[in-house]
Amino acid sequence: MEYEVVIGLEIHAQLSTKTKIFCGCNTKFGAEPNSQTCPVCLGMPGVLPVLNKKVVESAIKMGIATNSKILKHNIFARKNYFYPDLPKGYQISQFEEPICLDGSVEIEVDGKKKTLRINRIHMEEDAGKSVHDESYIKTHDTYIDLNRCGVPLIEIVSEPDMRSSQEVYAYLVKLRQLVRYLDVCDGNMEEGSFRCDANISIRPMGQKELGVKTELKNMNSFRNVERALEYEIKRQIDTVEDGGVIVQETLLWDPANNVAKSMRSKEESHDYRYFPEPDLPGLDINSEWIDEINHSMPELPDDRLTRFMSEFNLSEYNANVLTSSKEIADYYEETVKNCHNSKLAANWVMGDVLKVMNETKIELSALRITPKRLSSLLLQIESNTISTSAAKKVFDKMFDSDDSVDMLIEKLGLKQVSDEGELEKIIMDVLAANPKEVDGFRAGKTKLIGFFVGQVMRGSKGKANPQLVNQILLKKLTPDGN
Repeated sequence: MEYEVVIGLEIHAQLSTKTKIFCGCNTKFGAEPNSQTCPVCLGMPGVLPVLNKKVVESAIKMGIATNSKILKHNIFARKNYFYPDLPKGYQISQFEEPICLDGSVEIEVDGKKKTLRINRIHMEEDAGKSVHDESYIKTHDTYIDLNRCGVPLIEIVSEPDMRSSQEVYAYLVKLRQLVRYLDVCDGNMEEGSFRCDANISIRPMGQKELGVKTELKNMNSFRNVERALEYEIKRQIDTVEDGGVIVQETLLWDPANNVAKSMRSKEESHDYRYFPEPDLPGLDINSEWIDEINHSMPELPDDRLTRFMSEFNLSEYNANVLTSSKEIADYYEETVKNCHNSKLAANWVMGDVLKVMNETKIELSALRITPKRLSSLLLQIESNTISTSAAKKVFDKMFDSDDSVDMLIEKLGLKQVSDEGELEKIIMDVLAANPKEVDGFRAGKTKLIGFFVGQVMRGSKGKANPQLVNQILLKKLTPDGN
């Protein structure tokens, strides 16, 4: 039997605020365990939460970016469950009246575009973290770090519209791109600031009713998400084909062994015993504030991609790469502003700059080769002062040096020879030393032009202007210059 896969995602994006959602504790990642806590985020008796305005603003931005309806009245709720790292015994979240509803984003897989619906976006606080790493605690016990308690999150809940792990991957990339463009989350999956749970089910092709779903957790990279989904899809199909029954449960992905392990039976919403948070009043958002936030929104990725294609005459592929992150798009645009050759700049940013970034793991903002320095190098190529191969050598030196491009060209002795008299002398020596090749070219073996250019470049120690060399060679080899 042929089966259809049905997948929905719950994405938790940790907001990049300096303080927590209901108190003034720091949210910086990597601090000493339990050093960033207070009576409010630990839920001590007699304390009251105070909502962080920046959290609401970030949620509204994400709602606008995902074409969602912003609810002007929404309330917080208590979500009751008991984990060792949840000291209050409940989490302040939103349930019946979240801040955003009915959104959508567009993805593209294998050249086909698809609109995926977003059910809701709501605000909530994060729980703490249980530490099981024996290399860290050197015992078999579990330790609790409560620094993460109260760190602000937005949870983005999709509709079950995805039909493959590839669509899930594209959706994750899209939402990560959006939160980073908006500067509301750093999108770091390894540190847990951008994480997702997946609900997966299968059904016979053509059936309308959904199958029994399982939930996958603990997927901390795009690659692990794909691997976990492929594993669970195959497991469910094999189970059904063998006459078994899918049990609604929560599974933990074990990346070391490439298996999903049962954690607990899957909860329904009523298991959390939601009720309105008594310590927080309803939140009313007026139209003026929504308009103000809307007007302050940055240019979003899809809009920037379209503009890059039209304004800089780039292919869709190149524009996609250059707008994949706001940092890369800003870097490219600043480079073009100074050198004006958009395609040359695109080739260098996508090739050499991104290669250096990937190899060194250095962020663009920390790279010595700033857009202004790169554009200076590209201007030297455009003016035929240096060749492209020489520019590569200069680029390598720029990574470790603050010297100007002109100074590096001088130090490396890479300035291109464009003096026609000097080049003509070298060319005449090459033609005189290779009479058979000259006769062959004049007899119709025009591909020999490459041989002559190579000989001239060798004679000039790589400094000859190739374009000018070609022009002079053709004049010398063909009396009419053709």
